[in-house]
Amino acid sequence: MTTDDTGAGPGPTTAPPLTAKGLRGDSVGLLATVALGLASVAPAYSIAITLGLVILVAGDLAPAALLLGFVPILLTAFAFRELNREMPDCGTTFVWNTRVFGPAAGWLAGGWTVLVATVIAMTALAQVGASALLGLLGPDAAADSGLAVTGLAVLLLALTVTVAYRGVQLAAHVQYAMLGLQLVALLAFGIAAFAHDGAATPSLSWLNPFGFDSFGAFAEAVLLSLFIYWGWDALITFNEETVDSGRTPGRAAVTSTVILVVTYLFTAFAALSFAGTGTTGLGLGGEEAAADVLGNLAPAVLGDVPAKLVRLAVGVSAVGALLTCTVSTPRTTLSMSAHGALPAAFGRIHPRFRTPAFGTVFFGIAAAVVLSLLTLVSADFLGDAVLSVGLLIAFYYGITGFACAWYFRGHLRRSPRDLLVKGVMPVAGGLMMLAAFVRSAYDMLDPGYGHTSLGGVGGAFLLGVGSIVLGSAVMLLVRSRHTGFFRDGRASVATSSVTPPVTPPVTTLSLPEN
Repeated sequence: MTTDDTGAGPGPTTAPPLTAKGLRGDSVGLLATVALGLASVAPAYSIAITLGLVILVAGDLAPAALLLGFVPILLTAFAFRELNREMPDCGTTFVWNTRVFGPAAGWLAGGWTVLVATVIAMTALAQVGASALLGLLGPDAAADSGLAVTGLAVLLLALTVTVAYRGVQLAAHVQYAMLGLQLVALLAFGIAAFAHDGAATPSLSWLNPFGFDSFGAFAEAVLLSLFIYWGWDALITFNEETVDSGRTPGRAAVTSTVILVVTYLFTAFAALSFAGTGTTGLGLGGEEAAADVLGNLAPAVLGDVPAKLVRLAVGVSAVGALLTCTVSTPRTTLSMSAHGALPAAFGRIHPRFRTPAFGTVFFGIAAAVVLSLLTLVSADFLGDAVLSVGLLIAFYYGITGFACAWYFRGHLRRSPRDLLVKGVMPVAGGLMMLAAFVRSAYDMLDPGYGHTSLGGVGGAFLLGVGSIVLGSAVMLLVRSRHTGFFRDGRASVATSSVTPPVTPPVTTLSLPEN
C-alpha cells in the first residue's frame, strides 16, 4: 500500500483534491457548470408559465420585456463573476455580503433570503413536475387530485435528494439529459411555429422598449421576466468543486444567462408569430390560452404525439431545476456553518460522497413539509408564495450588486474596464433590482394582486416582505447562539474564503467513489 501526499492533481492513483470545507474539488468543468446553471432556471417550465403572463401585460412587446428583464440579470451576473474571482466560496452571496456590509447583512440578505426563496421554488417545482408527469402517464383523475400530485411531488423530492446526496458529478450527468430534452423541445416548437401556414412574420417592433403605454405595465412585465431568469446563480455555489474555481463559475454565469435570453426570445417570437395576441381561440391575449403557452399551442403547432414530448420537457424541466436547487442549497448552509453562522450539523460532509449530507436531507424534508402545509391551507396560498419569490430575488440580487461596487471601490480608478465591470454595471444592476423590489412591493400591497389577502393586504406582499421580517427575528435568535460570527464575521469569511484547497494523503486502496 502506498500513500500519495505530494498534493498532485487527480491521476490514476489519486483522488480529486478536497477543499477546505471537505467538498471534492476539480469535480466539474465549464460545460457541466453551465448545464447546472441552465437547468436550475428550468427554461421550458419558466417560459411555458411566464410568457403568457408577460403577453397579457405587454402584448406583442413581450420580447422587449424579456430583453429588458435580461439587462439587470446580466449586470448582476458580472457582479457575481467579479466577486467570485476575489472570494470563491460556496456560500457566495452570504460570504460576499458579510465581507462588505457585515454579518447581519450577510446572514439576512445573502443567506436567509436566498434559502427561503429556494425552498418556496422547490415546492412549486416539485408540484409542477408531479402534475406534468401525472398528466402524461396517469389517469386524468390522478392529475386532478391534489393528494396524488402532492404525494408524487414528495416522491420527486426524495428522488432528487438521493441524487444530490451522491454528489455534484452525478447531478451534472443527469442534468445533461434533462436539459437536452428541454432545448430540443423548444427548438422543435419554435421551428414548427415559424414554418406553420398562416404564421405572421416577426417584427423588430416587438423589441421596442419605448412602446409600453405606462410605467406600471413596463415594470410588471420586466418583473415577470426576472422570474424566468432566476436560478442561474445556483451554479456559483459549486465554485469550490469546479476546475479553476476563480474563473469557471463566473464564465458559466455569463454564458448561461446569454443562452437563456436567446432561447426565450426565440420561443417568444415563435409563439407570437403563430398565435398572436388575440383573445379568442389560441390567441395569447386570452387568460386561458396564456396560462400555459407551450401546453396550449404545442398540439396545434406539432401535432398530438410530439406535443406530449413538449409537455414531458416542461415536467422534466421542473424536476431538473428541483435537482439543482437540492444540490446547491446545502452548499450555502455548509458555508454558513463553516463560518460559524449556523449549527455545526450543516457542516457535516459525507465521508464517501463528499457532499453536505445533513443539509441535503434537511432541505428535502423542509420543502416537503412546506409543500404539504401550503397545499393543505390552499392551492391559492401556494400560488402567492411563488409570486412572492420575485420580491426576494430583487432584494438579494440588488444588495449583491451594491456589494460588488463597494468592495472594489478602490479598483475603480485603475482602468476603464474596472470602472465599468466592477463599478458602473453592478451599481446599475443593483438600482434596477431595487426599483423592481419597490415597485413590486407596492403592487403586491393591493389585495387583488394575487390569489389571497389578509386585512386588506395582498398575500404575495405578506409572504415576500414577511419572509424578510421573519428572517430578522430568526437572526436575533441565531445571534444569541452564534455570537462569534456576529462579532467577527467579516474577519471569519475573509480568512476562510482564501484558504487554499487541502489535498490530504490518499491511499491507492481506498479511493472515494461517486
